[in-house]
Amino acid sequence: MADSSWLSKFPKMDRSTLLEIRKTLDGLYRDFSREYGDLIESFFDPLLDFLIWFEKLLVQSPWWAVLICITGFVYMASRSKKLSVGVVVAFLLIGYFGMWQDTMRTLSIITVCTLLAIALGVPIGILMARSNRVQSVVTPILDVMQTMPAFVYLIPVVMLLGIGKVPGVIAVIIYAIPPVIRLTNLGIRLVNKEVLEAATAYGATPMQRLLGVQLPLAGPTIMAGINQTIMMALAMVVIASMIGVKGLGQPVLKSITNQYFTLGLFNGLAIVALAIIFDRTSQAYAKRTQKHVQGGHHD
Repeated sequence: MADSSWLSKFPKMDRSTLLEIRKTLDGLYRDFSREYGDLIESFFDPLLDFLIWFEKLLVQSPWWAVLICITGFVYMASRSKKLSVGVVVAFLLIGYFGMWQDTMRTLSIITVCTLLAIALGVPIGILMARSNRVQSVVTPILDVMQTMPAFVYLIPVVMLLGIGKVPGVIAVIIYAIPPVIRLTNLGIRLVNKEVLEAATAYGATPMQRLLGVQLPLAGPTIMAGINQTIMMALAMVVIASMIGVKGLGQPVLKSITNQYFTLGLFNGLAIVALAIIFDRTSQAYAKRTQKHVQGGHHD
């Protein structure tokens, strides 16, 4: 009893004031989305057009052509025959169990999200590595992005852009981009100072040092960040399906609401297969580039 009476004395904001604050903030955001929603949507139109085109390309192309392209890409990146055979087997099983279209849709959105995350994340990571002030500003933002439940930032994105592919991509990128930013920053900061001083002594400009020394040496760490980003993007597939992103997430969502265990299991395993393929390919590519960089420096 003593505990509960102590809690009741805890200073609380007046309920009506709290309600007023919430109403004001909700109203402001609603007004903002009504005022600028169309403008922001038109800004994302090229991205939407590209997403639709890329998804159609994967879904409507003959399955064998897509399979040859994916296997060829995996082999070029990894130089592993075992992994290439694994990819062929995995995709044949996915097709055999009738999940080809959904897998292609998921593959298209994950590929676009990963490329955008790299295009945005690596430059931010480089800026953080260059300036402690930028790092002190960006780090708390990344902390919030990584700990905020995905459902919370789905709300403003959906209010602003409605339901569909683009809000899905934005939500996935917000969730998945922190690792690539953090590890780009870390990788560049860990580059040996003596190597940089030697490059400067040879008359390298800051840009030459960045492209010729820092990025190649930080490559394995940056690849680890990209790898983490891909895994997190795939983890968001089911949540993104709640706001209209078609793919493997929707059957999983359907199986949760209707308690279809096998449907959920098969589609879940297809997501796992994609994750393993992405993971092994990016790791093998990172190892190859690391050997190449080390070999170059020994020479």
